Order: sequence, then C-alpha cells, then structure tokens
Amino acid sequence: MRLYAVKTRIIKTDDNIVEVILESLKGQKLYLEDRDILAITSKIIAYVEGRLVKLSDVKPSDEAKELATRFSINPEFAELVLREADKVYGGVEKAILTLKNGVLTANAGIDNKNAPNDYAVLWPNDAKKWAKHIREEVKHKTGKQVAVLIIDSGLVPLRMGTTGLALAVAGFKPIKDCRKEKDIYGKPLVITRHAIADDLASAAHLLMGEATEKTPVVLIKGALVDFDGGVYSSENMMMPFNECIFMRTFLANSRY
Repeated sequence: MRLYAVKTRIIKTDDNIVEVILESLKGQKLYLEDRDILAITSKIIAYVEGRLVKLSDVKPSDEAKELATRFSINPEFAELVLREADKVYGGVEKAILTLKNGVLTANAGIDNKNAPNDYAVLWPNDAKKWAKHIREEVKHKTGKQVAVLIIDSGLVPLRMGTTGLALAVAGFKPIKDCRKEKDIYGKPLVITRHAIADDLASAAHLLMGEATEKTPVVLIKGALVDFDGGVYSSENMMMPFNECIFMRTFLANSRY
C-alpha cells in the first residue's frame, strides 16, 4: 500500500472541493486510478459548507457558563458544544466528552485549531452525503472509480494523542467481520471485527498532521479493502452501547 500526502491551497467557503483536489493532484504529478482511495479531512468539507462560527457572535447559556468554568474552556465554545452534541458525559480541562453522530468524541468534533481567530469549525452537516458526492464527481470528471474516506482526528481511551477517525466512507466496506474466521491454531474468532476505515484514517492522519502542514488530502493506492458501491456514515461503524466494553462499563458504574 502506498500513501501520498496532497497539499492544497487554503480552502474557502463555496470552493469546488473536487476541482481543488484534482488541481492539487495534477500539480504534484499524482494520477488517479481505479480503486484508489481519497482520504479527506472533514475540516475542509466544513469550510466549504460554511460551518465556521464566530465565537463572539455566540451567546452562552447558563449551562454553557457552568461547563466553561468546570472544564476551563471559553463559554461561547461550550455553548457550541451543547448545541452540537447528542449527549454530554463529562470532561477534563479543555475537553468535554460527548456523543456526536454515533462517535464518542471531544467537544462534539468542534475545533478552533486551523480556524481564523475568534472562529470555531464544526463537523460537516452530512459527511456521508459528501463522501458520495465527491466519489461521483471524481468519476464524472476523470472517469476513474475511486473510493472516498472522510476523516477527523479521534481519541482512544487511556492513550495519549490523536489518531485517525473515519466519519464517512463511499466505495468500500469500512468494517471487516472476522467472526467466521479462524486463528493460526484453528480456533474460531468469536468477537473480532477489523476497523478497516479507521486504520486507513490513522495512516492518512499521520501524513496530514495537526498543525501547519496544509495537507488535507491523502491519496491511497493498493489498499486491501473490499470495494463496493456502498456509502457509510459513522453510525454504520458504531457499536451498540451494550456491546461496547467502554460504554457498557461506564454506564453500569456511572455512580462513580
């Protein structure tokens, strides 16, 4: 498998994201082939959608002010988290643990990193819709049948630092079910499923970086995935609470 970091200019609201990606690929002498995967950070999609909010325009509620005090964050930022999150569980200094679109994530995916001063960037309204659109538009413009992976940075409990997180996939199966397979000693795998999309998201995230890299796209060639015509959201990759070792344990012991 080969991965190529693709640098672009700064993306702006109402840009044609596919044209920007194709121009950037051409500028780096990178060419699309059938069964390539384009990994794209959700942040540039949010920019195109205009999902930037000016913090000074946000009026924080009393609940937001309380969260801001508890977790040492800006009250306006806390208000956005409350608006965007499906559920709020708690947090630590500078981060609130939330559920958003089936993903356990910090601050409902809201970020002020790589956003203009006094602005925050929200997650895209519909990453699944964008993954489908970009795949179809690339096919229309190039004739190539590629897959699309929209990613953000995520967290793993008790592990320091961010990894890649798949928010949406178009063109390949994001999860491989290994429960009918056997290990090298012939024992059946009972609960194992392989998070293919998250693995690829982490590989792309390594090249994208978290600071001034201006590398919002990674071209992936030779990935060992099951290509299909499906489109998947983060909810399709979500495990039910009662099957999740983290959530089931936390909820069962919530009195602590």
